[in-house]
Amino acid sequence: MHVLLPDGKQLEFDHAPTALEVAQAIGPRLAQDTLAASVDGQLTDLMTPLSDGATVALITKKNPGDAAPVFRHTLAHVMSQAVGELYERKGYPKGSVKRGVGPAIDNGWYQDFDLPEPLREEDFPEIEQIMRDIISRNLEMQRRQVSKAQALEQFAADPYKVELISEFPEDEIITFYQQGDYIDLCRGPHFPTTGRLPGAFKLMSTSGAYWRGSDNNPILQRVYGVAFATQKELDEYLHTLEEAKRRDHRKLGKELELFTIDPLVGKGLPMWLPNGTVLREELTNFMKEQQFRRNYSPVVTPNIGHLDLYRTSGHYQNYADSNFSPITVDDEEYMLKPMNCPHHMRIYASKPRSYRDLPLRLAEFGTVYRYEQSGELNGLTRVRGFTQDDAHIFCRPDQLKSEFLDVLDLTVLVLKTFGMNEVRFRVGTRDPNNAKYVGEDAYWEMAEGQIIEAVTEVGLPYSVEPGDAAFYGPKLDFVVKDVLGREWQLGTIQVDPNLPERFDLTYTGEDGQDHRPIVIHRAPFGSIERFTGILIEHYAGDFPLWLAPRQIMIIPIADRHNDYAETLRGELHALGLRAEVDDSSNRMQAKIRDAELHKIPVMLIVGDKEQESHEVSLRERTEEGTKERKGVKFDDLKNELLVRYRTRMP
Repeated sequence: MHVLLPDGKQLEFDHAPTALEVAQAIGPRLAQDTLAASVDGQLTDLMTPLSDGATVALITKKNPGDAAPVFRHTLAHVMSQAVGELYERKGYPKGSVKRGVGPAIDNGWYQDFDLPEPLREEDFPEIEQIMRDIISRNLEMQRRQVSKAQALEQFAADPYKVELISEFPEDEIITFYQQGDYIDLCRGPHFPTTGRLPGAFKLMSTSGAYWRGSDNNPILQRVYGVAFATQKELDEYLHTLEEAKRRDHRKLGKELELFTIDPLVGKGLPMWLPNGTVLREELTNFMKEQQFRRNYSPVVTPNIGHLDLYRTSGHYQNYADSNFSPITVDDEEYMLKPMNCPHHMRIYASKPRSYRDLPLRLAEFGTVYRYEQSGELNGLTRVRGFTQDDAHIFCRPDQLKSEFLDVLDLTVLVLKTFGMNEVRFRVGTRDPNNAKYVGEDAYWEMAEGQIIEAVTEVGLPYSVEPGDAAFYGPKLDFVVKDVLGREWQLGTIQVDPNLPERFDLTYTGEDGQDHRPIVIHRAPFGSIERFTGILIEHYAGDFPLWLAPRQIMIIPIADRHNDYAETLRGELHALGLRAEVDDSSNRMQAKIRDAELHKIPVMLIVGDKEQESHEVSLRERTEEGTKERKGVKFDDLKNELLVRYRTRMP
């Protein structure tokens, strides 16, 4: 048998070697430093026999982060052992703790338990201390391959393990991993000893979880942990979590009075409060201006439609799980609108079209409704009723590329306007083996080719994701990274040769014959609700002047300055700027603190001196911190603020 090394060198063995034996064959020092291996691109531990001809890259302590899923999985076992020891200390007999699954996940792991009494988060420090003790014991991790009968015998007292093992085929390769006296059913991979595990870990939270995800099964207690190769990485991760809490759009939405979700109105149905409505209208006005410049025609369509409309489009059949149930009216069936596009198809079909009429760009801020499970709802980012900045461009095949490039330019402009500069582009193509995709192969090949040609022409880095297309056509998604490094899928552009076919849409060509248009579906924001939720967190509620629902707070130092403050407010209001006066009895510093808490970007402080000279003292929140200017001529300032507002400057 042989294995290959990354440099092309081949090592010969007279048996199936482990990665540890490969390291030993290269040198004893390397064997001491090796933690895990990448075998044919898959992470593998040092105990698992390798297949003939495998390509092996060793992961050493110089780059422990490359083996993060392996050490996180091993820490799940260490935590599981520690929880068992904790309950033994509490006086429970050995074996009282039953265990479900415990996989590695992004940044850490979780483990499900059936416990004699619930764990509390107050127990976490003691469990972590036991984990550190287990690590210090430097227990060797042993891998054992057993028969199904042996596995059932080993875990006869644990109903969860018995259930899993019973479902294995008789010829299934079953493996145990053991550290000290702790044994678990597991496929691996794991670190060779507990002593090599990093100490940068922390238990984070606990929750209930149905065994195997079914509400017909018992609820187990799930404990989550995180782990990193270094303490610095852990500290940075914990800091990011704290920042995420501080920026949480649900928290800020309440504090800044942007939106509310009322159970009496319904789950997942946000209502926009006055401040949030201002923010929403600024977003829609921005988009309307861009659409006007690009010759879009606004339309409005109803919130329900005849069921046959969605049968024709295919949305009823293809998205059955996310549609609300049909409504019967006068012996006809209607449905809450899940998509705007079928309505726009019928607007196109409302009169004959010529090749001279194209491209036709129909735009609508249309509210749609989709069923989301209660457990998936999340503030504004996952809702049941939302508004899309939707548009459908009906064009000739020879216009497709230029129209696609214009939409691409618009979407990039939108993201840059809001400081979302880290973007990756994802081309979703069809999976030919999936029956959900409709239309002829030639249509798909043309549409996919046009998207790839367009993004290549403008030099955008992109990835191709087979199977990620909509059922009617391929698409380009914009995946944006926010200030916390989290990725969000926002805008999307879809090329659709199939809905025009399903709705029998035509235009009269130069040759006098009927031809089929192509449709581009386009939504740079995606959903106003979701985009706003992400925007709140991106800015941490500190919106630039043009977006801020409450732009200017005028703070009179004493009651005798209230009339002057009201005069200034009136002048600003007449220009379309959102200004208020804090004429409360609070002291000036308290008024400033209140304005800062409400994240009002501009404060104008007025006293005797300012009133006499028609000036203000300016206090402004910026990305760099608070800036102050005294003795600012009000007439100059109001014009400056107006220009910044109208040009959407920061």
